Amino acid sequence: MNVKILGTAAAALLIAVSCQPKKIENEEVAEMEIVAPAEISIEKFTDSPAYLTSTLTLKKPTSTTIAKAGEVDFAFDVKDYKLGEVTERTGMAENLANSDKGQHIHFILDNEPYSAHYESEFKREMPEGTHYLVAFLSRSYHESVKNDKSFIAKKIVVGKASDDKNVDFSKPTMIYSRPKGEYSGADTENLLLDFFLLNTTLSETGNKVRATINGQEFMIAEWAPYVIKGLAKGEVTIKLELLDADGTLIPGGFNDVTRTVTLKD
Repeated sequence: MNVKILGTAAAALLIAVSCQPKKIENEEVAEMEIVAPAEISIEKFTDSPAYLTSTLTLKKPTSTTIAKAGEVDFAFDVKDYKLGEVTERTGMAENLANSDKGQHIHFILDNEPYSAHYESEFKREMPEGTHYLVAFLSRSYHESVKNDKSFIAKKIVVGKASDDKNVDFSKPTMIYSRPKGEYSGADTENLLLDFFLLNTTLSETGNKVRATINGQEFMIAEWAPYVIKGLAKGEVTIKLELLDADGTLIPGGFNDVTRTVTLKD
């Protein structure tokens, strides 16, 4: 009986103590506010010059079969477009990361991140095997020129073929372009989201591109450039998928791409 009484008294004392208001010694802690992370958004823009008559053709190599691995000469013919000229920027384009080297060619091999070329001729190491090349004209702020003659897409075999990439450029294909690399300062506030399409259009009732940015999904039903806003500093993961009208991934080695970019102060 005595044990029960003592236990009850101790419990009562503990409750009384725990119910006393706690003093916050650091007034700054008491005034802290919890700030929710900014909401990620994407916004289409149409401020760019169209370049509807600009063309890109491949002059070298003259054959899509190359005898052996090594350095290969690439040469492009560019018409109605000036490489090295800074694109006129208006509206949303003024806030995008911009290259002071000017307009260029995005050169994409085997769906790897593009290399930018500001002249129409350059050399590139080509390892042995089967490769898939896409190149298209780019504005100085890295938005692709979207017309039916502003790009090339070719299968190139170097030495012995080794085709396991599941790519057919005659079928619906999406090519990832931006975002890419590192961004700092004001450039982190507006990231260009851009891709190229072959043999397909996008619509509300047809094919779409699903963009997943740091886990947040966006369905894109129009082929256009977009601006990503509301991103926190650090690593950003972007996944693009080309889907059919039922939301199923369209087969193709370029149609499902995940990239990571870094935002710094």
